[in-house]
Amino acid sequence: MFLFLILGGCFSFEAKSQTTPDFTDSISTLPVKKKKRTFSSEKILENLKQMSKRKTIVGRGLDALFDFDEKHHTNNALNPELISNAYEKHNYKIVRKITFKRLNSFGYSITDTTRVPKNFVEKAGNYVHARTKRARIRNSVLFRTNEALEPLDLSESERLLRQTQYILDARVLVNELTSTEDSVDVIVITKDVFSLSGSAAFNTKGFGRLGLSDINFLGLGHEFRNKYEFGIDSVSRTWNYSGSYTIENISNTYITAQLIYRDEIQSVQKGINLYRDFYTINTEYAGALGINWYMTPILYLTAEGDSKRLNLDFSRQDAWLGKAFKIKSYDLGYDSRARLITAGRVTATQYFNSPNTDYQNNILYVGSLGYSYRKYYRDQYLFGFGRTEDIPAGSLITLTAGYEKGDLYNRHYAGGKFSFGKYSTDFGYLYFDVQYDGFIRKKRWEQAELSNEILYFTKLLSVGTWQWRHFIWNRTSWGINRKYGENILDINRQEGIRGYGGPEKGTRKFVLNYESSLFTPFTFLGFRLALVNFADVAWLSDGNKSNPFHNKPYQGYGIGFRFRNEYMAFSTIQVLLGYYPQGSSPFKTYNSTRPYYDFNDLKFSQPIISDFR
Repeated sequence: MFLFLILGGCFSFEAKSQTTPDFTDSISTLPVKKKKRTFSSEKILENLKQMSKRKTIVGRGLDALFDFDEKHHTNNALNPELISNAYEKHNYKIVRKITFKRLNSFGYSITDTTRVPKNFVEKAGNYVHARTKRARIRNSVLFRTNEALEPLDLSESERLLRQTQYILDARVLVNELTSTEDSVDVIVITKDVFSLSGSAAFNTKGFGRLGLSDINFLGLGHEFRNKYEFGIDSVSRTWNYSGSYTIENISNTYITAQLIYRDEIQSVQKGINLYRDFYTINTEYAGALGINWYMTPILYLTAEGDSKRLNLDFSRQDAWLGKAFKIKSYDLGYDSRARLITAGRVTATQYFNSPNTDYQNNILYVGSLGYSYRKYYRDQYLFGFGRTEDIPAGSLITLTAGYEKGDLYNRHYAGGKFSFGKYSTDFGYLYFDVQYDGFIRKKRWEQAELSNEILYFTKLLSVGTWQWRHFIWNRTSWGINRKYGENILDINRQEGIRGYGGPEKGTRKFVLNYESSLFTPFTFLGFRLALVNFADVAWLSDGNKSNPFHNKPYQGYGIGFRFRNEYMAFSTIQVLLGYYPQGSSPFKTYNSTRPYYDFNDLKFSQPIISDFR
């Protein structure tokens, strides 16, 4: 019995119920039935709650670590058309007043204003955390006092706040009690993520790794990341370092600046980049400017036909500018989301130690024409554990043409991409894209690639307080007339089979991933628990005439746990046991803090030049 209570003390229980905010939300939500606890979960919860009231060391510890009050979650799935219609009656009204309510990381709820921090852990975490500055949040919303509300300003502002790394959730509300025929008061509520994170790892052979990151430095929305490794067994040196500093949305321009410095044994990068994307549907201009220097290892052929290794030293200057045009809607009651986009890009590359004619100094001029139609859904339990997530849907078509002027020869460039996303609460989510691009010289394609991606996950399935989804993901990359040494495709970890790390490289691959995630009602120190099982299969081949399906597939199968704390920067911890038939040690443990899946937003990014990976 004592052992049962100790094990039970590692968990708390969350029951789902619904609360209604005091003000109308900018995105309507569907009603959800209150779900009952199961008998066993109720018994564990009650035992722990009674133990926490005791004046013993165990009781005081439980009281400090856990909050036994019911957590309130709302089901946010909705029809996307409601996003634009919820506040349609307030379009073009004058904003009289904007009230900002900034909630700290722990103990508060964006849908239940009565919740406050109660235990020591929540209070201590909030004390250490620097809450997001009011000016930073004000810079992220699309409306201003004494100005008229444009269509979608409210819902798009809410989405933009949520998509920042340092804001867990956000609501943009209209105070209907004070609104008039020509003006409104707006309330902006945000809840922070605990932004500071660090890591350390050591082994008995002298190797160590130290990391320190803050995704909301001093509450300013600035981000710095640092990682230092030492004790590396290498003849050249024993350490690696990588770091970056990012400032987003400078002076409300939505321009982001980033400094990058990476000095590792295998590669070096130093650079500064400025960029502004089509961050909302109504954004008219986007672009980027970057200056970077690289050193990366390559394999090349000598004049005698021998293969040699070289640390290629080169610099790249890259700039692009795009403009979006609203496509006219003939429905007077409907504001069109469709956009026609034109863009131009110039990229200059200079090699300082070119080994042969494959690596020539060049300037690439590229132009694109695109069509984009975007809308967003809101739901929960996708990649997060109950937080609000914005799901992109719609379509994107781009056509690209260009010309590369080189020191030794010139060539043309052409490419195209089509992608779409569909979501509904009954169907789930489906994303598909296909892309082809490459260079043309003497009527022959070279350095070309055909790629596609398919991501599907089912609707949220529930039994009591347990919920789960199934995920299926396919990625294909098919190199065509790649350079010698461009066999850089791999199937390790994020690129293919999770938990697998092999030396195999290639020019063509086909990857298929399956996962089932069971979201449990248990939490520990704010970390929600999910049970995970996966099956990964990948085919890989090397050579411009090879076929990966002629080779034996690489495989990985596993089960494990995923802990996620939405309130912290290092939100995910995965511990998986995998079985890999290939290799001398088929069973391996795999741990990671990176999410495996993510959405591809259907926004026009830049004139495409594919990233062969």
